[in-house]
Amino acid sequence: MADKEATVYIVDVGSSMRKKHNERDESDLDWAMHYVWDKITSTANTSNELEEEQNYEHITVLQPISQILMDELRNLRSAIRPSGTDAGDAISALVIAIQMINKYCKKLKYRRTVVLVTNGRGSMDAGGIEEITKKIKEDDIRLVVLGVDFDDPEFGFKEEDKDPLKAQNEAILRSLAEGCDGIFGTLEQAISELGLPRIKAVKPIASYKGLLTLGAEGQDTTMSIDVERYPRTMVAKAPSASAFVVRSDLANGESSAQSSATVVGDGEVRGGVGNANGLTSVKSARTYQVIDDEAPGGKRDVERDDLAKGYEYGRTAVHISESDENVTKLETEPQLSIIGFIPWAKYERYMNMSTSNVIVAQRVNDKAIMALSSLVHALFELESYAVARLVTKENKGPLIVLLAPSIEPAYECLIEVQLPFAEDVRQYKFPPLDRVVTVSGKVLKEHRNLPNSQLTKAMSDYVDEMDLSTVIREEDGPGEYMTMEDTFSPVLHRIDQVVRWRAVHPTEPIPPPYEILTKYSRPPVELEERARPALKDLIAAAEVKKVPPKQKGRKRNRDQVKPLSGLNVDELLGREKRTRISPENAVPEYKQMLATTEDLGAIQDLSKQMSEVIISQIKHSLGDSNYGRAVEGLRVMREELTAFEEPGVYNEFMRDMKTKIFAGELNGERKDMWYEIRRNRLGLIDQKLSPLSDVSEEMARSFLTQR
Repeated sequence: MADKEATVYIVDVGSSMRKKHNERDESDLDWAMHYVWDKITSTANTSNELEEEQNYEHITVLQPISQILMDELRNLRSAIRPSGTDAGDAISALVIAIQMINKYCKKLKYRRTVVLVTNGRGSMDAGGIEEITKKIKEDDIRLVVLGVDFDDPEFGFKEEDKDPLKAQNEAILRSLAEGCDGIFGTLEQAISELGLPRIKAVKPIASYKGLLTLGAEGQDTTMSIDVERYPRTMVAKAPSASAFVVRSDLANGESSAQSSATVVGDGEVRGGVGNANGLTSVKSARTYQVIDDEAPGGKRDVERDDLAKGYEYGRTAVHISESDENVTKLETEPQLSIIGFIPWAKYERYMNMSTSNVIVAQRVNDKAIMALSSLVHALFELESYAVARLVTKENKGPLIVLLAPSIEPAYECLIEVQLPFAEDVRQYKFPPLDRVVTVSGKVLKEHRNLPNSQLTKAMSDYVDEMDLSTVIREEDGPGEYMTMEDTFSPVLHRIDQVVRWRAVHPTEPIPPPYEILTKYSRPPVELEERARPALKDLIAAAEVKKVPPKQKGRKRNRDQVKPLSGLNVDELLGREKRTRISPENAVPEYKQMLATTEDLGAIQDLSKQMSEVIISQIKHSLGDSNYGRAVEGLRVMREELTAFEEPGVYNEFMRDMKTKIFAGELNGERKDMWYEIRRNRLGLIDQKLSPLSDVSEEMARSFLTQR
């Protein structure tokens, strides 16, 4: 776990904070609240433990030190308003913040921080500032002072024509921050850094503690070192969303409209606007069934305890009883033993199969530290890796791992990655890229599938122009463009940004992603401009041509496929040309006849025949026996007329059929057929499916739902 933190935010909400400065579109308070959304003091009211003393008037503690949940966050949002006075003293508020931290943290180990946000235009009493500085140092509290339009030479900001009172207060706060080794800066810098993702510090947990051995077990000559194994890299996964539903025990009209909430207790949800307990978590249930002809529905529910485990062997299941299941397990003991060594030059990087871990010596064990250091230096000097067998827990499957030496100024360790077994390796053979080998074994260096010298040179020049190592120039040569410290996961931090924004702003539009998250999603602009001439040469050498976009539904203007001989296959086979669709084979014949015509009249006539077949199938259906054939006919008719860009023919037929179904004109009650049409989504062809349709998406949706 990371160290515990206790932070108090002091925000000046005096009357001067309602004003706008430096051509900003929002007040100083609204601008400051982009940075702060936690705990607030300094309002026109008085509510604190020292409120009886005159120096501590106009200071209110709106939120004590605790974890901020949704209810508190929404309450703070509604409570943060500029007051009607500037009488609140930021120095006095700092004293209350120190008292709050000491009362909450006591003598426990906490990272204690006080953040003061003000525009410096209110009154301040600098008396006793030396005692406050001494107290902050004694309690190991980190003070951060952020001022609205405060001068900061390092950031490059200086306010012109500064108010004398603000300049005096700014000097007081600067001396206070510097006196207790705190941080003093302008709020503009703090807000500009909000776009930098927050990296969560994770305390590593050892996955193995034991011996690293070299040699036969139990021998006097065996080398044994007490070591510990910690993760070096691990995939950071984005938070997953949970499913919630409106509670069923609410009265009518009482359902919650909140957009976020806090889970408390056993799946209950707290927080948000409206009903505090309007949501509840979704609970899953799983049932097991077996085939039983005597049970209702042909299946019978069974308990999970009545099930037995089995392994698939071909198409059969091989049952292994619980008593015999230990036979399938390999009995192992925790160990990390070296089984051999390999030179650096003979190891391929693609053999890495996992994230990396570090092997370090046991803490406060000088003998182990010295022994592991000797092994690390020996591997480094011999330019070799160690191959070891690793079992992290009892009866856990063994792994083959690679141990690589790592020597840093601060520490020495072994980097460990998993190696594949024989079953893990996949062997694939691909043809060479620089030559073509014919069936007879002849090697061709020039072929239509091989690039010529001009194309090869053009591609090489383009790659050179797009070299990222030339973007950053430093005094001692090219610099690194994409440093690991500045490359963040866009998915992980975008979700975090959206969740935090929606928690504070329930109804406002979601802001765009931070610039740092999209910076490396495209090449640098200056690199693209520099490589543009090389790209043009590459396009010309490769004879790249723009492919026209694929047109949907252009069957009518397609090219007829003709045999190379030029003969008419239908005439040779003696096929007679059909003009009518038979009800017994309606769908194939409808598709075949459409494939041989481009005439609009013929398309409409064939579609009319198909619609008559479908109506006949519904009308003479015994129950729902013919509904499946009718649905298939509708599906084919809908697809074909969409492809032929004749949506009006299908839509007209559907409207007429719906009228007949609900009017009872198809030999009785046929509303079950309409249910099948709705279930298969065979309604009108809308403009999304075919631009030539005069039916909107809303009209098509309404057509299916209305009766």
